[in-house]
Amino acid sequence: MTIAIEMKGITKSFPEVLANEQIDFSVNTSEIRGLLGENGAGKTVLMNILYGLYTPDEGDIFVNGRLTEIDNPAMAIKQGIGMVHQHFMLVPSLTVLENIILGNESTTKLRLLNENKMLQDVSNFCKRYNLHVDLKATIYSLSVGVQQRVEILKALYRGADILILDEPTAILTPHEVEELFKAIRQLKTEGKTVVFISHKLKEVLTICDTITVLRKGKVVRTVNADETNQTELANMMVGRRIITDFKKTLQPSSQVIFKVEHIKAINDRKLPVLNGINLEISSSEILGVAGVEGNGQTELIEVIMGLRKASSGTILLENTEITNMSTRERRSLGISHIPEDRHKRGLIPDFSVMENLILGSHNDPQFTKWGFSFNNAEISKYSKNLIKEYNIETTSKDASARYLSGGTQQRVIVAREFSRKPTLIIAAQPTRGLDVAGTEYVHLKLVGMRNQGVAILLISADLDEIWALSDRIAVLYEGKIVAIKQPKDTTQQELGFLMTGGSS
Repeated sequence: MTIAIEMKGITKSFPEVLANEQIDFSVNTSEIRGLLGENGAGKTVLMNILYGLYTPDEGDIFVNGRLTEIDNPAMAIKQGIGMVHQHFMLVPSLTVLENIILGNESTTKLRLLNENKMLQDVSNFCKRYNLHVDLKATIYSLSVGVQQRVEILKALYRGADILILDEPTAILTPHEVEELFKAIRQLKTEGKTVVFISHKLKEVLTICDTITVLRKGKVVRTVNADETNQTELANMMVGRRIITDFKKTLQPSSQVIFKVEHIKAINDRKLPVLNGINLEISSSEILGVAGVEGNGQTELIEVIMGLRKASSGTILLENTEITNMSTRERRSLGISHIPEDRHKRGLIPDFSVMENLILGSHNDPQFTKWGFSFNNAEISKYSKNLIKEYNIETTSKDASARYLSGGTQQRVIVAREFSRKPTLIIAAQPTRGLDVAGTEYVHLKLVGMRNQGVAILLISADLDEIWALSDRIAVLYEGKIVAIKQPKDTTQQELGFLMTGGSS
């Protein structure tokens, strides 16, 4: 068995951060290698070094047994290394074919583009690797799963024998994940080597031959996938057992806390996006909303929070109609909101941790003096208590939120929203971008609030998250609730089918 890539003694540091420390990492030809680790463990940095985006401070790289210097992605591509990034590098206005051939065009003897040859070549690649896609379609018109196929085809067209996939299943439906795994297995059959970066343990165990775990910039261990399990991998990643079985101490009550009736709304392009939504949530209940992104989830959240006007319908909170209330009025009645984009709507990055912890409550009598100045002593005491209670890792309450890790930023938001003693929590993509430990923390807090009698609307692209936490699951497709299921009465496969327009 030959070694496709070997990295010896790789060290890479950034200001105040040692990302990789003396890492040895090798992968055999025709092997699918999982690369696991918490956020900040160094896995993406290591692969960015292999792809030429970073230069290591120390260490050597061998490709097919040859010592190689890789100073930029073009050099990596020449060595047969391709990388599909978590955030796609496609030009939305160009076609699939144009994106695949961009920078690698075939020309005639007269130096004109040979479109027929390129179309034929790329078509052959699609057939060979079972990655079927409409080559004439524009990128912006394609689903996320199809765009990912385009990224893989683009790398293969450039001659990649070693393919790095960075969090490739982050926002895919179960069906799209299955299709991706079929393609990866076909690549292995063709003799390709794949490095699969992820934090989804179940998927890594499903698709990978071997798994390397990093923690704090060092290799913990490399294991065969068929000789380990999720519990052992999580333990290696964080140094302890991760809780996945959540204790729900109360049954959902008969008291309906929140109700949405016949809600319709239009999107920013003035097109219908919510087409008569009906939902209700009881006390001590988590209602999960499952759906492929782009089917109205964002607009539903905005309508509930008063950030987008409903064109018709009614919203009730504890029998009080809030349809036309402002966001501030809704929050004052007991709605807390974990936004899907923490940087856009969850935090003000240049504000301190303390300032972000009272964001939206800064006018409350608790934090003001005589109604026109801040009670700094009370705000300081309040923020220090939350930093301790929610274990927010910061050097100071006065530290800028911009420099916190993603997981710590999310803790600030969770601390702020949960400390308001809400009646209803809107949790939108609450663990997006978080590692295993960060995800566990948010899940435990959500279930804890549920057990205290809070009603929770959980909207997530992660079907495992919806499945693990929800008492009931509503499936959203093209702006409509097409089914509401009890987890015990359905399967993830059925939910995935419903999410893409299938019938129950």
